[in-house]
Amino acid sequence: MMRFLVLLCASAAFSQPGASTSGWRAPAGLTQTPIWPGTPPGAETLAGPEVSSTTKAPDLVAGKPYAWVENVARPTMTVYPAKGKNTGAAVIVFPGGGYMGLAIDLEGTEVCDWLSAKGVTCVVLKYRVPRSGQYWDKALRRHVEPKVPAALQDAQRTIRLVRSRAKEWGVDPRKIGVLGFSAGGHLAAESSTAFDRRAYPPVDAADEESGRPDFAVPIYPGHLWASDGKSGLKMNPRMNVPHDAPPTFLLQAEDDHVDGVEQSLVYYRALQKAGVPVEMHLYARGGHAFGLRHTEFPITDWPALVETWLRTIGMVGG
Repeated sequence: MMRFLVLLCASAAFSQPGASTSGWRAPAGLTQTPIWPGTPPGAETLAGPEVSSTTKAPDLVAGKPYAWVENVARPTMTVYPAKGKNTGAAVIVFPGGGYMGLAIDLEGTEVCDWLSAKGVTCVVLKYRVPRSGQYWDKALRRHVEPKVPAALQDAQRTIRLVRSRAKEWGVDPRKIGVLGFSAGGHLAAESSTAFDRRAYPPVDAADEESGRPDFAVPIYPGHLWASDGKSGLKMNPRMNVPHDAPPTFLLQAEDDHVDGVEQSLVYYRALQKAGVPVEMHLYARGGHAFGLRHTEFPITDWPALVETWLRTIGMVGG
């Protein structure tokens, strides 16, 4: 049953868990900070407490287990300060998990280890799950839109918080981007296209800041394509791409059987039609949910492509 969900929903993280512990802890030396001063807007009572677990074989990525977090009711951000020469750029990372859980290290902390080493301030967002974005309902056998867009609320709030603390963290407030995987890739795209529609009532001074990312990197994104069985490529009708959406970098494998290559293709076309600068890289092989873990396929060298792209759009130095 769990494997069936992987094929239909998204991301690496639907797997048989190992021994569970209560909640997820940030890596040593780093601190999780709540993004809401009180109860998050539209908060729901979850079936149980937050749980973090470790995957077992054969559900490994590049021969290593990964952490999986469920039942997140109190979203947090964990900041990785830039190391070495600070570029002034910042990236907020959205792990994937089909909006049912979070592959918090595979598609989160490991990404920030890479970016912070390149002089980029990185923030891992542990956003609310489950059912916090468009998810697959196994009983109804269809995708369902949640009553409260909790993941988008958390993403918009975090962008504003990072911008409000830019000076404190050595960040240029005009160089704050988002990067996400699978469902997190959808969240990166949604944050890039719905920034003019606040998903929650303002709660403090941080919400006076702009919620628009300055660039976006959706990696093997999901929930962007809505096939009607006839036209082939059709954009999710809930997403409208404005002309002022940020420059975007897309990457996907053509043999991705969780979120097919149509997801990136349809979003690329919509961005291009809106006049938004977009760069897309498609590879014949690579599958889904590889994160930064290196495999035999060329697609796993994608971080170097992102570094080059960030230089070309003026977000980091030469």
